[in-house]
Amino acid sequence: MGYFLAEKSRFFHVYWLLPGLAVSYLFHVYLVHRFGGTPGKLLLKTRIALVDGSRVTWKAAALRHAVLFVLTALVSVSVVMGTLAMTDEQYLGMDHLPRSQMIVSLAPSWHWPVLVLLQVWIWGEFVTMLFNKKRRAVHDYLAGTVVLRTDTR
Repeated sequence: MGYFLAEKSRFFHVYWLLPGLAVSYLFHVYLVHRFGGTPGKLLLKTRIALVDGSRVTWKAAALRHAVLFVLTALVSVSVVMGTLAMTDEQYLGMDHLPRSQMIVSLAPSWHWPVLVLLQVWIWGEFVTMLFNKKRRAVHDYLAGTVVLRTDTR
């Protein structure tokens, strides 16, 4: 749906910035604190807990998502800035790929370094999970959390 709306208005990125960040926070912080995981984790019969097995606190849930949240927020802001530097004619007169390339070219100079940091963070998460027995990601170490199986056969 976001793709469709972004095709129709260059202000979609502006309008979706704060709601998108709110949805991200609610999904990754509120659901983890309230229910012990996101819907996908719960469907897979896993839950997130503190290392001692207790319920995730607000602070731990927020810490767990903080780095990803900040980096994606910065990338989103830079995309909004690039989009706002275009005219409606430029934005609507291009197909998706050339438009995306132009948005990036008009984004602030810090867009690429933040995008690289985001990729390093994401890949670092995967690599970290591969090399520890409990499959904890970096965000789990930061927040003092662990993912546990709930189906004890």
